[in-house]
Amino acid sequence: MSEVENAQEDAENEPLGLPPASFETLAGMLISQAEFALLSFETEKGRHEPDLRLARHVIDLIAVLEDKTKGNLSMEEQRLIGNSLTELRFRYIQALEDGRKREGAQA
Repeated sequence: MSEVENAQEDAENEPLGLPPASFETLAGMLISQAEFALLSFETEKGRHEPDLRLARHVIDLIAVLEDKTKGNLSMEEQRLIGNSLTELRFRYIQALEDGRKREGAQA
């Protein structure tokens, strides 16, 4: 059995139930990171503002992944990346505009 097969078997038997190492898992991890960076919420200590710098970086990484895998993805994988990038870019612009409005209201 090869090292890769051993690693896959170990992951399948892992009590944490790790997801398979796949394109969808990788894309999902990056998408989740971008979504979290775009979150704005209240905490006990005050308001948590979106981390726009991090969000932009992760969105750019997803775009690189899309570009470098072009022509090698299934239709579902293409849709996952394309739709996610569209949604994340839209949410990024919204968060950017919301931040500017809050700054203007504080001035």
